[in-house]
Amino acid sequence: MTFQELQPKVTEITLNTTLSRDEKLLSICELLSNSVAYYNWVGFYFANHESKTLHLGPYVGAATDHTVIPFGKGICGQVAVSNENFVVPDVAAQDNYIACSFTVKSEIVVPLFVNGENIGQIDIDSHVIDPFTKEDEKFLAFVNEEIAKLY
Repeated sequence: MTFQELQPKVTEITLNTTLSRDEKLLSICELLSNSVAYYNWVGFYFANHESKTLHLGPYVGAATDHTVIPFGKGICGQVAVSNENFVVPDVAAQDNYIACSFTVKSEIVVPLFVNGENIGQIDIDSHVIDPFTKEDEKFLAFVNEEIAKLY
């Protein structure tokens, strides 16, 4: 399924009044994981600005020990500080990478803004080296724009 075909499905999930916010986030994770072959782990982290930590939200994929990540640590922690997308074509080449699994080869993290504040991010791991393109970044920015409407 193309990103263009996925966009209305994401919007449909966010507008579903029978689901809680976390159920909507989980449904989006499931949709992306099931629809994009190289999206092998899809999840959300949310910021606690007082403690300067990210906290794992809904996700689909292998279990992770990384339920709390300090700002600045790993790819997700760096995005919490930089407020910019971070695409890692090959995690083995990244100094500040927190290894989740030996199967993870690449990662993309896109921040989630609500009223100009970075409240979290969508994080996607892939078992493929260098699969992410500008199209992935644009699509995930769209996903986060739709999710921001829930806050």
